[in-house]
Amino acid sequence: MTYQNHITQTAQLIKSQNGAWDGIDAEAVARMRVQNRFQTGLDIARYNAAIMRKDMAAYDADPANYTQSLGCWHGFIAQQKMISIKKHFGSTERRYLYLSGWMIAALRSEFGPLPDQSMHEKTSVPALIEELYTFLRQADARELGGMFREIDAARDSGDEVAEQRLLQAVENYQTHVVPIIADIDAGFGNAEATYLLARKMIEAGACALQIENQVSDEKQCGHQDGKVTVPHEDFLAKVRACRYAFLELGVEDGIIVTRTDSLGAGLTKQIAVSKEPGDLGDQYNSFLDCEEIDPSTARNGDVILNRDGKLLRPKRLPSNLFQFRAGTGEDRCVLDCINSLQHGADLLWIETEKPHIEQIAGMVDRIREVIPNAKLVYNNSPSFNWTLNFRQQVFDAWAAEGKDVSAYDRAKLMSVDYDGTTLGDEADERIRTFQADSAKRAGIFHHLITLPTYHTAALSTDNLAKEYFGDQGMLGYVRGVQRKEIREGIACVKHQNMSGSDIGDDHKEYFAGEAALKAGGAHNTMNQFAA
Repeated sequence: MTYQNHITQTAQLIKSQNGAWDGIDAEAVARMRVQNRFQTGLDIARYNAAIMRKDMAAYDADPANYTQSLGCWHGFIAQQKMISIKKHFGSTERRYLYLSGWMIAALRSEFGPLPDQSMHEKTSVPALIEELYTFLRQADARELGGMFREIDAARDSGDEVAEQRLLQAVENYQTHVVPIIADIDAGFGNAEATYLLARKMIEAGACALQIENQVSDEKQCGHQDGKVTVPHEDFLAKVRACRYAFLELGVEDGIIVTRTDSLGAGLTKQIAVSKEPGDLGDQYNSFLDCEEIDPSTARNGDVILNRDGKLLRPKRLPSNLFQFRAGTGEDRCVLDCINSLQHGADLLWIETEKPHIEQIAGMVDRIREVIPNAKLVYNNSPSFNWTLNFRQQVFDAWAAEGKDVSAYDRAKLMSVDYDGTTLGDEADERIRTFQADSAKRAGIFHHLITLPTYHTAALSTDNLAKEYFGDQGMLGYVRGVQRKEIREGIACVKHQNMSGSDIGDDHKEYFAGEAALKAGGAHNTMNQFAA
């Protein structure tokens, strides 16, 4: 419904009350409706699922249409990110949010900072989704509120051209509410637990759930050692649980991102069930590190597999985990991905140990032999040393081409001594174009950085503390923060406005008219930032 239709409909409703509602202004109601267009999290999930489906189709047509996101651990961070995107680029198209389980564990758990091992409260995940969208919806209300004030000013001055331009801008307003790809870890338990959490996440607004094939009670960060995967059928039960949750709630085009940690996971907790040679369970078990045994040498408690008439004993560790053969990670990743896409997944996530386009592309090429439109979500992880990785990639490429690399020490390429060198500059250019290049070559539809705002918060706080508590005193804040906010047009320099003070004033006027006691008068110190 358009802004003008809201006004007309509400005016008719007020008139029908025989004078009892005459103190209600129809346009004020319309403004409040437009400022809060999403009534529930499910409205948000349905709206954004359609956006992601459209973006996926656009990427299939042209890989230059890849999408991006940054991980956000607080609603304010997400809000400021989207305000910045609208300010600098004029559109939120193909720009999402990522909700990182790592950052919830480290920053949002009632236990305090925790490692990324699914030890945080599962309820904190949907709670953060709801918080993110609360702040994004408030960004809409704030920006539209400013537009409504401009409309009133245009009317007061008799500028009909400006009024019509602003009314048209309201009708075509682009929301700050964008898709969130939300991390459900390994499901926080069995398939029923996964379903219950997925439902809460979707109800909070998530249109895309990312789930990984690790064991729930042994879950590790994707960039740490000790990862343990589960057989495919166990994982698929959780994938189906997520799909059931989407379907139950009427988000029929919800997105499921299946993540495989097999590249870095050398362990499994379970032997897969196999009913016949070559089935999925048999394929999973075929990667186990086994030794052939004679029945007479079997030991008490041995697990024994029968394969092609041979008796094999999988190597079991003191932890009671079974070990995969070394060098099978890529093959297991490819099998994981194909199997997931054939059983309901929409997008893939392959967790790698380094950002290397050809490594990723090699696996995607094999997956696309079976499923031609396979697409990835890829973690541009802060766990990678991007500078060192890409300088070493350039070093290795030059060496392979026969170029002289004697001026460079491969082991020390992180050194500032190599900043501004030909090798350093080429590495930086490869980093700059990594997303576009890998979207084209390696099937990456969505690029995200999991933990960027964790690091930016730490860096900016360190810079402020160094200056403010040092000899710069208050100048450390003014020069390093406030002056930059003013000159760079950072919206939250007017922090009262950002927190909703002006929205509150508008409501006071709607409710109390001329009797309203408003905060935004002549003595409000935020007026110092009007220029």
